[in-house]
Amino acid sequence: MAPKSKAAKTSSTSSPATAPFKAGFAVEVNSDDDGFRGSWFTGKIIRRLVNDRFVVEYDNLMADESGSKRLREILKLHQLRPIPPVEAGREFKFGDEVDAYHNDGWWEGHVTEECGNGRFAVYFRVSREQIVFQKEELRLHREWFDENWVPPFENQQHQQQEQEKVLLAPNVKSAETVMPDMKSAQIVTLDVKSAQTVTLNVKSDEIVNEEERFRVGTPVEVSSDEEGCQGAWFSATVIQVIRKGKFLVEYQSLLANDDSQLLRKEVDTHHIRPHLPQTVVNGHFSLLEEVDAFHNNVWWIGTVSKVLDNSRYVIYFRNRSEELEFQHSKLRKHQDWIDGKWIMPSKVDKAEQSHDEPAEMVNNQENMPRRSSRARFASQILKDFVME
Repeated sequence: MAPKSKAAKTSSTSSPATAPFKAGFAVEVNSDDDGFRGSWFTGKIIRRLVNDRFVVEYDNLMADESGSKRLREILKLHQLRPIPPVEAGREFKFGDEVDAYHNDGWWEGHVTEECGNGRFAVYFRVSREQIVFQKEELRLHREWFDENWVPPFENQQHQQQEQEKVLLAPNVKSAETVMPDMKSAQIVTLDVKSAQTVTLNVKSDEIVNEEERFRVGTPVEVSSDEEGCQGAWFSATVIQVIRKGKFLVEYQSLLANDDSQLLRKEVDTHHIRPHLPQTVVNGHFSLLEEVDAFHNNVWWIGTVSKVLDNSRYVIYFRNRSEELEFQHSKLRKHQDWIDGKWIMPSKVDKAEQSHDEPAEMVNNQENMPRRSSRARFASQILKDFVME
């Protein structure tokens, strides 16, 4: 969040993208910090700095434990968006992508179970945990792109026209030129606890089951929390079961630093899953459908932003704010591996899931990161970036 070096001074002229974000403007803020990815907190613009950076004061995050002063941070344009309108009377169903309100912020997840009495179990991909929420604590997940909400609100004017142009950028780059060359990606274990009243815990017997599932020689897919690798799944093979919940894997396409052999890394149960069987998708992918796109021998999570002719699609990658064009053959339906079964986050019926036993939910008081954990950002750095 805090800049690593002092930015060079540039013109103070606002670009069209930054024009709405003036002093006093209410915003939601997305963080790049470990433990806060996939969350949105409300605040207001205090001032605009150079290089499309902004000083933002949070509404509910405090600078210290006493709670006497609101936290201020320097943020980049891509971390800000307007506060979405309140949508009253929204009904939710299995597979819906939602934001769940907890610890003064909105956290991105998707509905994995309708629990009755207006309660829904929500799975959080970043923390790999599941929590039950009341309907009033949920909202449909939307993206702010090109000054439009996607999907649009029902009362939005010219809804059909906006759906036609949703997420369409003027420069759609070639899929051969955008994604980084991840020859020596590192695997970083995310240790973030989710929260409220009900949580999914990895128990010892579940870990044993994982060891049985991921035996030596098993083809798997591996994820990484490293910067630039979020949303990617790398093909690998289990080389060794090190201990409970720990595996040594060898990547199929990543090389070690000296390029002499394939990269080997230790991963835990949160970052490994079975190899997703290749399925043939008849027909076509739909607008806004969540997919995995195959590029540079890696599967990347994205969203269909435009359906083109000749079985081609424009895919939007939110973690990189990029759009690329892909052939139908380079795409697959996105699925999450949750408690021993494959689950599609949207447009899915429960009957399509594996028939494994449902996840056991237990009471747990461990929480997502709270407001005081973000107070490490020093406010004195603000003066170095204020426009003169």
